[in-house]
Amino acid sequence: MSDKIKEFIEIPQQFVREGNQFLTRCSKPSYKEYTQICRAVAVGFAVMGLIGYFVKLIHIPINNILVGGA
Repeated sequence: MSDKIKEFIEIPQQFVREGNQFLTRCSKPSYKEYTQICRAVAVGFAVMGLIGYFVKLIHIPINNILVGGA
């Protein structure tokens, strides 16, 4: 019974220990890194938006042909 209690107590302690190790290794990005990440996200949004726009642009005439404009 005592082994189960020790194991039950040890698991959260190990989780907290590993979490602290992770946080001590992390660092804030510099201004240059931050702007680079922002640019990459903006380019991703733009690319996905253009893809969606062209898919919609192609879909509308095809839908009108299939449905017959009704």
